[in-house]
Amino acid sequence: MAAKMAPASQQMPPVPNREDIGATWNYLQAGITRIMNDLEQGIDMQMYMGVYTAVHNFCTSQKAVGLSGPAMHSNHRGAHLLGEELYNNLISYLQAHLKTLVEESKSHTEEALLTYYIKEWNRYTTAAKYIHHLFRYLNRHWVKREIDEGKKNIYDVYTLHLVQWRKVLFEQVSAKVMDAVLKLVEKQRNGETIEHSQIKQVVDSFVSLGLDEADPSKSTLDVYRYHFERPFLAATKEFYQAESKQFVAENSVVEYMKKAETRLAEEEERVSMYLHQDIAVPLKKCCNMALIADHSTLLREEFQVLLDTDREEDMARMYNLLSRIPDGLEPLRTKFETHVRKAGLAAVQKVQSSEGDKLEPKVYVDALLEVHSQYQLLVKKAFNDEAEFTRSLDNACREFVNRNEVCKSASSKSPELLAKYTDVLLRKSSTSIEEADLERTLSQIMIVFRYIEDKDVFQKFYSRMLARRLVHSNSSSDDAETSMISKLKEACGFEYTNKLQRMFQDMQISKDLNKEFGEHLASVDSVSGVDSTFSILGTGFWPLTPPSTHFHPPAEISTEIERFARFYKHKHDGRKLTWLWHLCKGEIRTGYCKSSKTPFTFQVSIYQMAILLLFNEKDSYTYEDMLSATQLSNEVLDQALAVILKAKVLLMSGGSGDKPGSGKTFNLNYDFKNKKIRVNLNLGGVKETKQEEAETNKTIEEDRKLVLQSAIVRIMKARKKMKHTQLVSETINQIRSRFVPKVGDIKKCIEILLDKEYLERLEDDELGYLA
Repeated sequence: MAAKMAPASQQMPPVPNREDIGATWNYLQAGITRIMNDLEQGIDMQMYMGVYTAVHNFCTSQKAVGLSGPAMHSNHRGAHLLGEELYNNLISYLQAHLKTLVEESKSHTEEALLTYYIKEWNRYTTAAKYIHHLFRYLNRHWVKREIDEGKKNIYDVYTLHLVQWRKVLFEQVSAKVMDAVLKLVEKQRNGETIEHSQIKQVVDSFVSLGLDEADPSKSTLDVYRYHFERPFLAATKEFYQAESKQFVAENSVVEYMKKAETRLAEEEERVSMYLHQDIAVPLKKCCNMALIADHSTLLREEFQVLLDTDREEDMARMYNLLSRIPDGLEPLRTKFETHVRKAGLAAVQKVQSSEGDKLEPKVYVDALLEVHSQYQLLVKKAFNDEAEFTRSLDNACREFVNRNEVCKSASSKSPELLAKYTDVLLRKSSTSIEEADLERTLSQIMIVFRYIEDKDVFQKFYSRMLARRLVHSNSSSDDAETSMISKLKEACGFEYTNKLQRMFQDMQISKDLNKEFGEHLASVDSVSGVDSTFSILGTGFWPLTPPSTHFHPPAEISTEIERFARFYKHKHDGRKLTWLWHLCKGEIRTGYCKSSKTPFTFQVSIYQMAILLLFNEKDSYTYEDMLSATQLSNEVLDQALAVILKAKVLLMSGGSGDKPGSGKTFNLNYDFKNKKIRVNLNLGGVKETKQEEAETNKTIEEDRKLVLQSAIVRIMKARKKMKHTQLVSETINQIRSRFVPKVGDIKKCIEILLDKEYLERLEDDELGYLA
């Protein structure tokens, strides 16, 4: 340890004889005093070595002058007693020195006291390091031996200095020092500039005094926590409680939140600037309580106002503040959920009022998406994309998607309209959107889909519409169709989309089959006047029903069908073909119109084709003749004729009324005119669509009964016995991903299974499974 050379006049006298213990201690005391009081003046090497030598002599003297007893007969014991005497003398010296400092401190107050305390602490601890080094012989031998023997309250010389400081000076002045620190901090909180390095030095001294009594080699923060942290937190709480109470009384809630934010940031900076890191958590908790928790009711009451006025920045501020206290955000989440639900219901009611019964699927879905997008963005920006707020958003969306004004007429209306909108997007049209935009829109549709409870309803409508798109080659893009099915599969699993994927496979197989059929006709030199394409659709995968009428196809079509049937039977023996006439369509060219040099091409259904091809034989037919020739039912014939008559391809005469029927005669119109060369007569879709909707809803109810029954049997097979109420609850849990079953429907299904003897009634309202 380097030492500054002292002036010659302050040089120490020679080290006394080691036999004279009293003189040796006096010598030592003079050296210690020099170090304690005049260290800044420097220590000359003679004094430094003299003190070191005197300590050594004291501890190793063979004669203990002034001591009697065994020490005179045992070198070890004599040295031991002398070490103890030196240690005790040092304690007495330090106590006397510190008592002097305590007396001097009484003349100082506030910042002057802090300055005095810090100056004396620095002087004392620096001196302690020197003295510790000079007394290292005592540390190495006597102190070590005492500690090894388990003696209490024995410390190395440096630690002894700290212990004495704590016992003599600290206990007397710490409260006054702390008062001075708190006044300084309050000045800073009130906007004044302070010398914060003083506080940091006080903090460091308090921390240094944390000695573990059981093991002096270890340190604790007990002294710091009791004497600094505890009063600091109490003063902080008192300050902010008083300030916030006054500020709230004089300012708006938003202004208060800004003030609280500033104060919290200041306290965090205070920790990093001059406080100990240990206080960070309790200080944060204390500030949160005084600045936030005590005013949480006021803040929460303001939240609805912020929601109603879209004050995103202020909502983010409130979220950040209330997230700092336990359960601070829960009331906000509840209010947010209620607000979003009301916004969604209002949006639907608005479009329902403006659109009425002609509510377009796009308008409806866009209204749902707009509300979701608005509040999803709010959750992201104001509420830190927090999972609990997202859950509140999801709960609200699930409510207004499934239980809104539109759904009052039919609970399955949301999935139906969503499926129809998807159909509009995926169908070929003159207003087809870009592929990237289509993909983005399909992703948005999936947002609404995930909230729909009756996913089986969507599946039914979607599969019927997909079937029509595929059969009529009316899809805007195979990639878009595949993408949508992938999205549904990801959301609901393989089983949900299994049949949809099989429909695509059937179309690919049909494409290959048509190619083979063409090659077959070429190989047998068979010439056909009809250009035909056939689709083979697996009965179990396509949601299609057989035609509702008998039909006798025209000869031109019959011949082609018979050829294909022979080819298919040869290729797949044992399979039966059922012709879905109502889904067949084609084109026929005309050569009879006087007014047009270019022949017209009529796009027609197979039923319309059969009607028009009759006029190759003669120009006029009665209604009864048509029924006989086509074998169609009255209803289907009327539908097919309606569009032909409206387009004036045929002219109707005779009988009463303006609708096709008995007694009417139909004549070919040789003066037919149209601006288009290709005329679409296959427009009987509106009535068919309504009929299809009714059929779809009917099959949904039937399918649900089967799904419920299979779920009940599955549960009972696994459990063998079960209480009635438990079975109902378990069934709801298993089925709710497809639809939300009604308890009454489950009970009916249980009764059906009891009648079928899948289940039996046991005692105490229990049901048993019958293998």
